[in-house]
Amino acid sequence: MLRCSIGMKFRVIPQVCKRVWGLGSLFRGGVLKMTTMQPCFMRFPRDMRAFYSDQFVLPLPTGHRFPMAKYRLLRERLGAELPEVELAVAEPASDGELALVHTPSYIQSVVQGSLSDAQQKEIGFPWTPAMVERSRRSAGATVMAARTALFGGQGVSANLAGGTHHAYADKGSGFCVFNDAAVATRLMQAEWGRVHKKPLNVAIIDLDVHQGNGSARIFERDEQVFTLSMHGARNFPFDKETSDLDIELPDACADAAYLEALEHALAELETRFTPGLVMYLAGADPHEGDRLGRLSLSFDGLEARDRRVFDWAWSKRIPLAFSMAGGYGREMTDTVQVQINTYRVAYAYWRRWQNLNQESNQAKETSP
Repeated sequence: MLRCSIGMKFRVIPQVCKRVWGLGSLFRGGVLKMTTMQPCFMRFPRDMRAFYSDQFVLPLPTGHRFPMAKYRLLRERLGAELPEVELAVAEPASDGELALVHTPSYIQSVVQGSLSDAQQKEIGFPWTPAMVERSRRSAGATVMAARTALFGGQGVSANLAGGTHHAYADKGSGFCVFNDAAVATRLMQAEWGRVHKKPLNVAIIDLDVHQGNGSARIFERDEQVFTLSMHGARNFPFDKETSDLDIELPDACADAAYLEALEHALAELETRFTPGLVMYLAGADPHEGDRLGRLSLSFDGLEARDRRVFDWAWSKRIPLAFSMAGGYGREMTDTVQVQINTYRVAYAYWRRWQNLNQESNQAKETSP
């Protein structure tokens, strides 16, 4: 049993890996280096990987409306109800990784604590050292999930937080400090480019109830990234950006209309773009019990939404990394239940990837 540089445990067949993939030089002291390799179907991870950072808690004022405790509650329920999901602490994103998206001046303002009162108000959090660390870890978790899905042979991986899509290159907004999906996208494209001549196309499928305005602005001129945002027409942000595809939904939109709109959105994405990686923001805030959502999706409707996105990516064999994005339930347990349902769907599709990997391995072993 070996453990790789992103923490996954694998059963490996060194001779086969060396013969087929030329990976003998990547094994050093029982560690398999992941950042310079292509996916290898000789490895069999035991569990679906998900990364968390809830131990870094923001010291928010009493009465603050951000539901910080939901991240811990999600991790605890996953540990109790889905032990097949292996939980790991996220590493922090470095300044260099953040700078693939964010301006150096903004990064330094966050790190050094020199954000103005107006900037802190727009973010929605008071500056503290814990805010900096948590924001780095949240971005780092999505980086690790994307790397695991794309390069780690898993096909599906997750961040228990993230989805900070309101952060722009030069500012934060709406409880978002650094844009985790954007940072992970740019970093995966860079790592992919080290071993592939063809660039990596990335689709960001943003199903948070609020438009992914920061992501839309960051990638507005990037032909290798497709931003799809399906959100409430009358919800924050009120001055919206232009994504590659925006689907605006009316207040009180319920399951049937939502799922029909999603089907049209995925069909249009497919006609316009061919991704090699999907970043999925699985917001819980379209739920009918969300105090900020304004939509009326049921638990079943949101589970059907998740299943459709995972199935769309799986049918094209596109690795998918997902984050939890928004969720502000009147009852926090409702938000966490939506998220648990997302993980149950994700695990089913993770199993499909592992079955595919094992079949590929068996075919290679029996080929002359």
